[in-house]
Amino acid sequence: MNATDSFLRARDFLIANGRDYDRARTGFRWPELTEFNWALDYFDVLARGNGREALRVVGDDGAETRRTFAELSDTSARVAAFLRRTGLGRGDRMLVMLPNVAALWEITLGAMKLGVVVSPASTLLPPADLADRIARGRMRAVVTDEAGAGKFASIPGDYRRILVGARASGWAAYEDAQAERADLRPDGVTRADDPLLLYFTSGTTAQPKLVLHTHRSYPVGHLSTMFWIGMREADLHCNISSPGWAKHAWSSFFAPWNAGATIFVPGAARFDAAGTLALLSAHRVTTLCAPPTVWRMLILEDLKAHHMALRELAGAGEPLNPEVIARVQEAWGLTIRDGYGQTETTAQIANPPGQPVRPGSMGRPLPGYDIALLDEDGRPAKEGEIAIHLKPRPAPMMAGYDGDPERNASALGGDYYRTSDTAYRDDAGYLWYVGRSDDVFKSADYRISPFELESALLEHDAVAEAACIPSPDSVRLSVPKAVVVLKPGIDPSRETAASILTFARRRLAPFQRIRRLEFGTLPKTISGKIRRVELRAIENERRARGERGAGEFWEDEFPEIGGGG
Repeated sequence: MNATDSFLRARDFLIANGRDYDRARTGFRWPELTEFNWALDYFDVLARGNGREALRVVGDDGAETRRTFAELSDTSARVAAFLRRTGLGRGDRMLVMLPNVAALWEITLGAMKLGVVVSPASTLLPPADLADRIARGRMRAVVTDEAGAGKFASIPGDYRRILVGARASGWAAYEDAQAERADLRPDGVTRADDPLLLYFTSGTTAQPKLVLHTHRSYPVGHLSTMFWIGMREADLHCNISSPGWAKHAWSSFFAPWNAGATIFVPGAARFDAAGTLALLSAHRVTTLCAPPTVWRMLILEDLKAHHMALRELAGAGEPLNPEVIARVQEAWGLTIRDGYGQTETTAQIANPPGQPVRPGSMGRPLPGYDIALLDEDGRPAKEGEIAIHLKPRPAPMMAGYDGDPERNASALGGDYYRTSDTAYRDDAGYLWYVGRSDDVFKSADYRISPFELESALLEHDAVAEAACIPSPDSVRLSVPKAVVVLKPGIDPSRETAASILTFARRRLAPFQRIRRLEFGTLPKTISGKIRRVELRAIENERRARGERGAGEFWEDEFPEIGGGG
C-alpha cells in the first residue's frame, strides 16, 4: 500500500465512523508512513481534474476570491518553482506574514511541495519580534505584503524577501510565480518526519518556544481535528482565526482539506460580530469553529435574526463556558462542541458529533490519542495533569522544541508528554478542565480553579468577560479576585459590583467565594488567550504596596450581601 492509500484508508475510516465514537476510538490507527508529502501525495491527488471549490475568501469590501482544488494544485506547483528560482530548497526556513488572502494558501502548499519549512507569523508582530524569529528561527526568506514590508526595513540579515500584491526594490514579486511552469519535479523524496512547520508559541514567557512539526505530525495528525469538527466533503467550513497561529493551520488548512471540504474565510482585518453573522448566513456556511472570545462577542448579537445553514459548531483555544453554549443552543438549536489541543499537537480531547455533550466538559480523548491524568508523583489519577502516552508515539506529536535538547529530553524523553493543563475525569470518562498548572491557586488550603469561577460570572447578564486570580491575603494566603469586563452600556458602579458578587455567591461553594472584584480590561496574547499571569503580577505588586485598582470593590464593603463572612 502506497503512502496516499495509507492516508486515505485512515481518513475514510474516521469519516465513515464520524458519529460512532466508540468504534472510531477502538478501530482507528495512524497510518504507517515512511515517505509522505501531503501536498503532493494527497492534495494533488484530490485536486486532479477536480473543479470543486477549495477556497473562498471574502474581503472587507465584499469582494470574493475563489479557487478550485485543481487551480490551487496548479498555482502551488508554480509557486514551488518560483521559490526554487529565488534560491530556496529543501529544509530552508521561510517566515510567512500575510493576512487572510488566497496567496497564503498557495504559498503554504508550494513550500510544502518543495520541502521548504514554513514559519507562520501574525501580521500584528512588531519588528523586534520579527527580528527574533529571523535570528532564532534561522530564516532564509520572508514573505509579506505591502503593509508588512516596512517592518523588515531595519532587520539585518542575509534572507530573501518576497512581496505579495506589490513590487518594491529589493523584493521578489510573488506575482511572477505565475510565469513559472506547473510541471514541478520534486528534488528528491520527502520523508514523513522531515520538518514542515515552525511555530513560535504565544505563551507568557519573554522567549517563545520554537515548536517544530513534520510532514506527518500536522497534515496526518489533523485527522483527529477533522473527526472532532465533523466535516464532510460537501461542507463549507469557516474557522475564525488569524494567520500565524497553530489554530489557523488546524481548521483553516489541514482539517477541512483532509475532508475535501471548502474553506470559507472572512478576510476582514478586524473581527466584526454582526458582519460575520451576516456572512455566515449569506454564504450558507455549514460548519463553524471559533475561539471563546469570538463566541462571547457573537452572543451579544441577536442570533435568532440570522437564518443559518449551520450543522456543526465547535470552540477551541480556551474552555468554553456553559452559559455561552446555552445561549447559542437556545438561538440556533445547535450545541457548540468544545475541543482541546496545543500548538505541540493536534486536537487531543473533544466532544465529537453524535455524542452526548456535558456542558462545560472538554469531552473525551479523540481517536489516536491515549490520554492519562497524572498526579504530582507522575501516577495515573482521577484528577491531574493531562498527559499523552508516548509509547507508541502518536502521529500528531511535534518533532520537538527546535534548538532545545534539554527541554526535548524532559518533554518527550519519557513515557508521557505532559501538557501543563490539569483536568479531572468523571465516571463516564468525560474530562473537565481545571486550569493551567500555574493558574490554579490555593485559598485557605482549598484548591481553586479559575475556570469554574469564571463560568459562574459569565452567567451574569452584565458580564462580557472575566478572569479570576489569587489576591494576596494575610489570613487566607490568598482570596479569589475577579477582573471583569462589562457588556456595553453597563455602568461599572458599586451597585453593579454588588449585583455580581451576590450572583456569584449564590452559585459558588463558600470556599470559592469571590472576595474582590475589579472592573477593567484583560491582557491577552496576540492569539487571544487571557494572560492571567500578568494579572497576578499586577495584583501582587499592588498588594505589596497596599494599593487597589481604581474600579475595585471588596466583599467586606457590602454588609447588605453578607460581606466579611
